[in-house]
Amino acid sequence: MDQQNVDNTSARTPRPPLSEKVYTALKNRITRGDYGANEKLPAEKDLSGQFGVSRPVLRVALEQLREEGLIVSRQGAGNFVRVKREPALGYTPVETIADIQRCYEFRLTVEVDAAGLAAQRRNAEVLDEMDRALDLLSDATGSRLHREDADFAFHLAIARASNNQYYAETLKALRDHIYVGMKMHGDALMSDGAAALEHVLGEHRDIYEAIKDRDTERARSVMRGHIIHSRERLFGGGMLDLSM
Repeated sequence: MDQQNVDNTSARTPRPPLSEKVYTALKNRITRGDYGANEKLPAEKDLSGQFGVSRPVLRVALEQLREEGLIVSRQGAGNFVRVKREPALGYTPVETIADIQRCYEFRLTVEVDAAGLAAQRRNAEVLDEMDRALDLLSDATGSRLHREDADFAFHLAIARASNNQYYAETLKALRDHIYVGMKMHGDALMSDGAAALEHVLGEHRDIYEAIKDRDTERARSVMRGHIIHSRERLFGGGMLDLSM
């Protein structure tokens, strides 16, 4: 082999294996908050389809994530994110009932506007994302359960449908804060029985239908009603006086 061929060979950069590309993509999704702490990853067949790789290749990437402590496998349930992100700058942790009330106030501004924009700008892909979250909520309701992860995924899909990254990024930054209210709300619903769970599922479906129909004002109205009803179930009309 002559010197020129040696130089060309040594200068050639090897391509990373497919598993490394999948690992990097999944790690990026986790660290930027696309998958939240304790959230279940999509099924292996879905992930392998998304990345266009075989399941053995995908499993190599998943094993690397497990070794780094980014995900954990639960037998019979799948893979779950175990990363706990620090609160976003400017958002202190939820510590009091007043903080939960303030979070609801903020959601009434951000999520109502996001729903209106989603009705104007949504596409088929994000409608499918909402539909999948609704299916999870429906299955949980049938089992008389409430799933905070599916509930949040539905609301996040609406923020994404606004095609304005500030809405989606704000919801992701507030994920842990919103989860507190959703968990308490879900516990109240399960205590009230199947009818209460069905009613809330119906609220989610109304929001979906308004966005699907591109009905901006109805999307805003039903989202506002949904958040207010959730707040009322928690506080029972006993709102705190937050005057300074």
